[in-house]
Amino acid sequence: MITLQPITEQNWYTCCQLTLSNEQQAYMEPNAISLLQAMYKPTLRAYAIYENETMVGFLMYNTVLEELDARWVYRIMVDHAHQRKGIGRKATELMLEEVEQLGTEPIVVGYHPDNTGAHRLYESLGFVDEGNRFGREMAVIRRA
Repeated sequence: MITLQPITEQNWYTCCQLTLSNEQQAYMEPNAISLLQAMYKPTLRAYAIYENETMVGFLMYNTVLEELDARWVYRIMVDHAHQRKGIGRKATELMLEEVEQLGTEPIVVGYHPDNTGAHRLYESLGFVDEGNRFGREMAVIRRA
């Protein structure tokens, strides 16, 4: 069973210990950086991804509109030891349900163009590449 639970005083350190594979580390900031970002930007929502009682990942999104008049997903990661089990997909689906309750505006996620796993996941969930680029990341859009 996959659930999303808020990052709290009790679980933040475990979240910081989650890691990606060596090849994936180039694509994403460490979770500690994301947690600091959430501390200083109160519109961000940070969640731990749990498989039953075990924290296996982390995600974060913004509740307000940003570039492209959309809500942005900032991070989705599953610890390298728990990948390839469908956890990332289920967690993303749960997050999308929550974000969609905020309104009908588009949802955007950015990722490195070489991250083929992210590309497959987001494409399968209805995100479309409309050619938007921000720095080293491509931004794909899911419209209501």
